[in-house]
Amino acid sequence: MNLIGWTLAGACGLAGLGVVAALVTSARARPVVVGGCTAGVGVAGLLAGLGALSGEVFHARLPALLPLAGVQVAVDPLSGWFVAVIGAVVAVAAVYGIGYAGHGHGPSGRGVQAVLPVFAVALVLVPAAASVSTFLVLWELMALSSLLLVVAEHRVRPAVAEAGWWYGVLTHVGFVAILLGLVIYAAQAGGGSFTDLRAAHLSPGVRGLVFVLVLVGFASKAGLVPLHVWLPRAHAEAPSPVSAMLSAAMVNLGVYGLIRVGFDLLGGATRWWWLIVLAIGAVSALYGILQAAVARDLKRLLAYSTVENMGLVFLGLGAAGVFHASASPALAALALAATLLHVLNHAGFKALLFTAAGSVLRATGTRDLDELGGLRARMPATTVLFAVGALGAAALPPGNGFVSEWLLLQSLIHALPAGGAVTAVVMPLAVAVVALTAGLAVATFVKALGVGFFARPRSATVSAARESQPVMLAAMGVLGLGCVGLALAPAALGPALSRAVGTATGTPVDVVRGGVILRLAGIASTMSPLLIVVAVLVAVVASAALVRLVAGRVTRRRAARLWDCGAGPPTVRMQYTATSFGEPLQRVFDDVLAPQIDVDITPHAESAYLLARVAYQRRIADRVEHHLYTPIINTARRAGELGRVLANGSVHRYLAYGFFGVTGLLLVLAVIR
Repeated sequence: MNLIGWTLAGACGLAGLGVVAALVTSARARPVVVGGCTAGVGVAGLLAGLGALSGEVFHARLPALLPLAGVQVAVDPLSGWFVAVIGAVVAVAAVYGIGYAGHGHGPSGRGVQAVLPVFAVALVLVPAAASVSTFLVLWELMALSSLLLVVAEHRVRPAVAEAGWWYGVLTHVGFVAILLGLVIYAAQAGGGSFTDLRAAHLSPGVRGLVFVLVLVGFASKAGLVPLHVWLPRAHAEAPSPVSAMLSAAMVNLGVYGLIRVGFDLLGGATRWWWLIVLAIGAVSALYGILQAAVARDLKRLLAYSTVENMGLVFLGLGAAGVFHASASPALAALALAATLLHVLNHAGFKALLFTAAGSVLRATGTRDLDELGGLRARMPATTVLFAVGALGAAALPPGNGFVSEWLLLQSLIHALPAGGAVTAVVMPLAVAVVALTAGLAVATFVKALGVGFFARPRSATVSAARESQPVMLAAMGVLGLGCVGLALAPAALGPALSRAVGTATGTPVDVVRGGVILRLAGIASTMSPLLIVVAVLVAVVASAALVRLVAGRVTRRRAARLWDCGAGPPTVRMQYTATSFGEPLQRVFDDVLAPQIDVDITPHAESAYLLARVAYQRRIADRVEHHLYTPIINTARRAGELGRVLANGSVHRYLAYGFFGVTGLLLVLAVIR
């Protein structure tokens, strides 16, 4: 075995050690030991991924591990990219979890701690699967272990159990779709290995059916509309280290699955497939960021931001597929490179944001932005790190999200002279979607940072908040440094991106190159993130110096109280809340969001003209959930009530069912024979 094989074997061994440690160690030592083993699983995955991206390949077949089909594992540059990203997130989240779970905070029970390394190793191994059976087993292991972690605190909050139900149902609906698609594919190919699938010759109808089925399954895991409703619940209610792994690592496997099946196995040469992917991605990006813009729950806001970013990823993936089907390999490679780079950037800033949100929740006991404020003075390090993540999520320079979204825009813009009528219509709309989501993302994270951290504290609990433990800050610091590095030197990833893209498309390609200046192969477009940062810093320093120079020439300043119109100093109730900040956006997109507003006016008993109380309540429900899933749930409930009537416990009724059933079957057999 080479480096990849040894590191994957080490990841499995560390996961097993973590499970044993969770069952035998004391409550005080358990988070440290299990967290260390889980972090080791992540580091092993990171090393395996880096080995694959450097040019190594690994393939192994273990027939004794799985009945009938055995286990087949292979790591190439494409799977190596996802294994490295997932491994890095798992390692940092596990270290963060050591501090988060200590001193009575967070889930530290034996069962939850035993599941954590299992979930980590399943995440790392899913991209390494090289056969249908291996992939499905690892996928289901990942789904079940993540479900157990999501409901870890169900005894504390009833909303956790509800989130578990939604996640459990929708993740298995997605699994069934993937299962059907890959089983049909394997049956037509005559074998279950990915090598057999690549060599299969399928009819266009079967290929289209397989693609649609796997698209449903992988879109469900990535949290795309309309299969997204589990994500804001599960990611918000899970323990914060688990939220980071769900939102920054697990959703990426939906992207990997579609790239592997759509591009690598099926060849990806049918345009309508990718137009559907592009449309779903665009709708998800817009819908997700709109919901995030009006959310007041910090973790729910971040969860909807994940829906938005996965929408952008699938938009880029759909554009890459359209270019690939249109025989534009340079544009296809650029769009796919932007997709993979945004997967990495999103993993970095979203893990940082969820861990920072977890620190806020641990310190204040709330994640409601309308109750937070003043954290800049009480949690300065967390504030700075949250700002770094917010800068990336808002796609503003010098944030790391800016680079990948710029690459995506370059591929979409340069598609206009190269494509046909479909490209000429679709790509400008895609550019508009990316631009609109970027603007809304800026407003969303200005709200989160300004209201939650820079406003005045709104409660005594928030006023007493303390900074996170050093181990938590160290983990967040690593994520922050990673985001800064990705923002300043994305060209360093050029060779790895080219290998991963070349593996997916089957064509060797050089996508991104350059040092300080980022140059795109085949397109006359350059950009230097480092020079942009230097220019921004110079502008800030020059502005500050100019202000001081001008202020130094005026007369001597005197300290005086600001005029307050005789109303006294402003109170906490006079500042913006998250609700009031998002209200103008809610008005603009009122037809999309459809808020439910209730005004309850209670007059005095003595006179109807004198008001005793006015209660205003606004709730913005998920319209997709309300109009799509609520009727399905109501129909299932009515069916269940009908079943209760049919099965009322009467033995005579059950005998009648049997009699009429057998009689009817005999009549049918008599007719057809």
